[in-house]
Amino acid sequence: MIGVVLAGLAVAGCQSGGAPSTAGRGEALARAQAMAPKDARLAALYAQSCKACHTVPDTGAPLAGDRTAWDARWAKGLPALVQSTVGGLNGMPPGGQCFACTPADFEALIPFLAGREQS
Repeated sequence: MIGVVLAGLAVAGCQSGGAPSTAGRGEALARAQAMAPKDARLAALYAQSCKACHTVPDTGAPLAGDRTAWDARWAKGLPALVQSTVGGLNGMPPGGQCFACTPADFEALIPFLAGREQS
């Protein structure tokens, strides 16, 4: 039941654009669906909130790990991306519907999502 609700939120609440081209869509999708943050707490937050939109191409949210889809967003800088995440932007709901996330969590999750996580 929860999966059905999350799927509905993903389609209804995540319309921010950035789907990969058809040619790279399958590869980008497989990578996005297999990704998870290394930190267990961040991985749980990601699975609970971010993954619902950032692993489903039809939501319009940029896929996790798809650097090309994230390039223009990343160019704005991490503080601007955190602000957009906290306040919501276009189809992105405020806080990405991560009610347990702190600003520090967003500062760690956004680089992960954008494919720029430090090793």
